[in-house]
Amino acid sequence: MKVVKLMKKKGMRADPVDSAGAGDIVSMAGLSSPTIGHTVANAEVTTALPTVVLDPPTISMTFGVNDSPLAGSDGIHLTGGKIGDRLLAESETNLAINVLPSTSESFEVQGRGELQLGILIENMRREGFELSVSPPKVMYKVEKGTKLEPIEEVTIEVDDEHVGLVMEALSHRRGEVTDMGPVPGSMGRTRMCLTCPSRGLVGYRSVFSSDTRGSGFMHRAFLTYEKYRGPLGNVRKGVLVSMGRGLITAHALMGLEARGVLFVAPAMETYDGMIIGEHSRDTDLDVNPVKAKELNNIRCASKDENVKLTPPRLMSLEEAIGYVASDELIEVTPKAIRLRKRYLEVNKRKSMSKRPKD
Repeated sequence: MKVVKLMKKKGMRADPVDSAGAGDIVSMAGLSSPTIGHTVANAEVTTALPTVVLDPPTISMTFGVNDSPLAGSDGIHLTGGKIGDRLLAESETNLAINVLPSTSESFEVQGRGELQLGILIENMRREGFELSVSPPKVMYKVEKGTKLEPIEEVTIEVDDEHVGLVMEALSHRRGEVTDMGPVPGSMGRTRMCLTCPSRGLVGYRSVFSSDTRGSGFMHRAFLTYEKYRGPLGNVRKGVLVSMGRGLITAHALMGLEARGVLFVAPAMETYDGMIIGEHSRDTDLDVNPVKAKELNNIRCASKDENVKLTPPRLMSLEEAIGYVASDELIEVTPKAIRLRKRYLEVNKRKSMSKRPKD
């Protein structure tokens, strides 16, 4: 291999140069199949530069073909082959991601956190892909018969008034405080150092931002693998599941507001098995959001009802990744992010719920 052209970045353009120094961002032409970690040097140099050691993947998600009733309505790239080619191309330039074929139409993607995988999903969405994504799954290890899980070191800085709320939330997620004290040079601020399982931190970033009203700071880094700390506390309630297909009506949502928090608005399209809200209780509830108001030719004494609905809770992709449960999927299209049950038919869901969990 021989470098035939060297170009240096200057703003938005790349200018040809004869040489480059440390810290310069350059492009090379003439290399046949370079990858991250290769050393480009004189032919007399026989020792490669040491590569940077990256943290191991801690979570995995399954990327598959979108098989919902609304599949194909928004996206351009829909097939498993297109999704697989895009993921394999990403793994060639992103060393922190591993791609493993799961089935002919789904792929297991391993990464270092839900934020990293969320960026990949968002990029694919903007490129016109439609896909279904499973909840993040922690990558456990078993050594000498002992189940080990990835533990992260978490550093948090918050206002003193939010310390109790943050500690309570992390205790439900199996977090353990290792150090705590005031922030030097900052009045009314507290710094906490904790160790917490990676599974407990999935979806916590948005909760942390809400609890601290945007004034908190949080940094995460992989620490080690430790013995499994036990199940997490109950951090989510049940959901409202649609049992009808069509356009959502304001009349139906008016009767469902008392059941919980809604994720949808009138005139949105829905289908059987789609999640339209969070139930106020810990169990799931099947509801009909497409029910229309009955029309008749009898005029009542009261005027037609003026429907006033609370604005729905619209989730970002990162919030959806942290919210979705093990029996649910995220439907990602260029125009929408929807939550749905893995099995859309209600009878199928009931039969699968009776099976013993892993």
